[in-house]
Amino acid sequence: MKAFARLFLFGVLASLVFATAAAAAEKSPERVVQGSTITSQRDPAITIHLPKEVSYAGAARWDLYGICDAELHVFVEADKHKHVQRLYWVQFEHYLPDNNDTYNYPFTEKLTLGGREFDVTTNFRPTLTPPARAGSDRERVLQLVQQAGYQLPPETMSVRLVHLLDDTKRQELMFIYAEDLSLSGTSVAALQAAGGEAKWPELRAALIQRATQRIQLEFAASASR
Repeated sequence: MKAFARLFLFGVLASLVFATAAAAAEKSPERVVQGSTITSQRDPAITIHLPKEVSYAGAARWDLYGICDAELHVFVEADKHKHVQRLYWVQFEHYLPDNNDTYNYPFTEKLTLGGREFDVTTNFRPTLTPPARAGSDRERVLQLVQQAGYQLPPETMSVRLVHLLDDTKRQELMFIYAEDLSLSGTSVAALQAAGGEAKWPELRAALIQRATQRIQLEFAASASR
């Protein structure tokens, strides 16, 4: 019984240690959300305006893979059954000082928002395939959406917009705008079928246009360029 008691006590203490470590890994978000507006005082100093009809699904801030400080905020537009039609993923991120890593986005396709340059990538895909990598920012987004009681569509198309704050390439501001693919009257299978790829350029151009219309940025005069 004594051995069992010691094992039991060890298990309880181990659980407490792991729970404490997990709690310590979580950080308090720095940015302020009021309705459909996000205000950031630094890195960068910016006000982000989203459509009035969005609902806030929540935020998370933690050390992503132990190398980056990541803070994300998630908003959705959903129907009365809480089926998500549009998702807005806003992320502030920078590498931690104990490494020398840099971001290497290609910037082969670019656009300007709020007077700043953003890298542009788009895709269409089944929403949950492949599964989110454990500990990833995508995993956090999916968790926040689920915890808020929303259901994601089976398939989405999305655009990712990334701005690097300065020449060090160690700080980024990222937006991912995603839509239910069925809203555009198509599917992954249809776009992957013979001849379907011809529809994608027009769809993606309209998607990028909607994203840039729905995400409005006001950089502070002192924000990094």
